[in-house]
Amino acid sequence: MPAATAGAVESPESRLIFALDFPSLSAARAGAEKVRGAVGVLKVGLELFVKEGPAAFALAREADAALFADLKLHDIPETVERAVGSLAPVGARFVTVHAAGGAAMLARAVERAAKETNGKLMILAVTVLTSLDDEDMQAQGVSGRSRDHALRLARVAWSAGVRGFVCSPAEVAALRAELGPEATLVTPGVRPAGTAAHDQKRVATPEEAIAEGADYVVLGRPIRDAKDPAAAARAAAKEIAAGLARRAPGAVASPATRG
Repeated sequence: MPAATAGAVESPESRLIFALDFPSLSAARAGAEKVRGAVGVLKVGLELFVKEGPAAFALAREADAALFADLKLHDIPETVERAVGSLAPVGARFVTVHAAGGAAMLARAVERAAKETNGKLMILAVTVLTSLDDEDMQAQGVSGRSRDHALRLARVAWSAGVRGFVCSPAEVAALRAELGPEATLVTPGVRPAGTAAHDQKRVATPEEAIAEGADYVVLGRPIRDAKDPAAAARAAAKEIAAGLARRAPGAVASPATRG
């Protein structure tokens, strides 16, 4: 089973993902331009994609950043595989699929990404959304804590060849311990020190998330709604650098050393 890989990560800025949560292409373009050079990855999510379609993907290239297509694909295996194939030509570094879609769906997504992009596109399996907590899990009939369920889903995805995961700060240490340095962990639900959690229930600062083992952190509103988005991004990058300094030597391999 081929395992997807991602490009090298070197600077704190390259580990920072900015969510382009804007209502229009023009607003998103302006937002991307404000953080040019201060973030390494731009994330296009459902709001912008549903409104503007694939044209939104070009914003990352225009801003000299990597593209994260946060589409959270979840369908029958053939449909997801074909969607990944359609996405390959846009040059994305990441695309999300729901780990709950099952082993067959995940495996076919990984295989198609490897075939179409020679490993340049990484499939990220979304475990448990950061807007959910243990009570939500119980209401859905899922036993145990949200962390337990995230680990169950991650194991299924890992066995299917997935090597990239989206998890909350509450689960990142457990996934790192379970999956080891080969896994790429992307952590949303991140809020810089002193900012509001909004609708996220399982949150941490960029420093905390990186120190726990995350490779990338996702920020949206704290940068988007700041008076100076570039300054907010640079402050987040400083927190990322502090988190890297807190890691135990050799505890997590540098993403730049991955194959």
